[in-house]
Amino acid sequence: MEMRVFGRTKMQISVLGFGCGAVGGLMVRGDAADQERTVARAIAAGVNYFDTAVQYGHGQSESNLGRILQALKPANVVVGTKVRVPPGEFGRIDDAVKTSLEGSLARLRRERVDIFHLHNPITESGGGSSLSVRQVLDEVAPAFERQRQQGKIRFLGLTAVGDTAALHQVIEARVFDSAQVVYNMLNPSAAVELPTGYPAQDYARLFDATAAAGVGVIRIRVLAGGALSGSAERHPIASPAPEPIGSAMHYGADIDRARRLMPLVEEGFAASLIEAATRFALSHPAMGTILVGMATPQQFEDALAAVEKGPLPQAALDLLAALRQGFSGEPR
Repeated sequence: MEMRVFGRTKMQISVLGFGCGAVGGLMVRGDAADQERTVARAIAAGVNYFDTAVQYGHGQSESNLGRILQALKPANVVVGTKVRVPPGEFGRIDDAVKTSLEGSLARLRRERVDIFHLHNPITESGGGSSLSVRQVLDEVAPAFERQRQQGKIRFLGLTAVGDTAALHQVIEARVFDSAQVVYNMLNPSAAVELPTGYPAQDYARLFDATAAAGVGVIRIRVLAGGALSGSAERHPIASPAPEPIGSAMHYGADIDRARRLMPLVEEGFAASLIEAATRFALSHPAMGTILVGMATPQQFEDALAAVEKGPLPQAALDLLAALRQGFSGEPR
């Protein structure tokens, strides 16, 4: 398994990360034996980053991961979890962060987590479930830092969703060590300029900002919540079709556009759209890991096999860029 230096943290993290989220569902609703077998297999294959959150099954994902890691006792695994501050607690962010982290540590059966990510969207002025840039920099970051000083977290992170300009401001402040960034075949705008009128959120080359700030990158929504399978069918333990992030406004539109990328498979660059999407996520040198969620042990094996084939070749990337040109001008 290829390892990469994770930003300024100097941690070595596997290019394939283990997503413990609710979309795939294995670590939330899966069979306990399947969970244990898949985590053990991942560790044996060289995967060392495991990503969870209290929101995944109301703590169930954290509890399951904690149970398995305590039993396996692997060396040098890196565990990340998250806090989403409820709007009703925006007036007491420090306490909300502390309480959430303590609950996560108890479920994970750990004295500290390696990366603690803010899970709220970030916008310029806040509102709804989102936090403003000033709230993040003036309240969330200091609250995280206090927990770091107490030895409960190693590194500060955020999930880079919300308004593009606000995300750039927070990244460029250089107080966070990790950013989870949307990046997939339907929306590569964290790395490249989008064509005019492209139907997706433009993240304005956010990878340039993370690289300049020394922020490690965890690439999320690699499969666009499953849409990049090209199929609307979902595994029985997977979540319902998720609300798209950074791509179309409706999941069905993501699936339709994904199907229009089938020439990648037809011309032999990959055996499936899922393989193509996984290998695409490896094709940019932005430091860090990719997160792939799963419903079954076999889906982990598929992700591992795709990663072992390496990034897509330049000819495939050129074809993909040409195919995406056809999306320009369509409604989001």
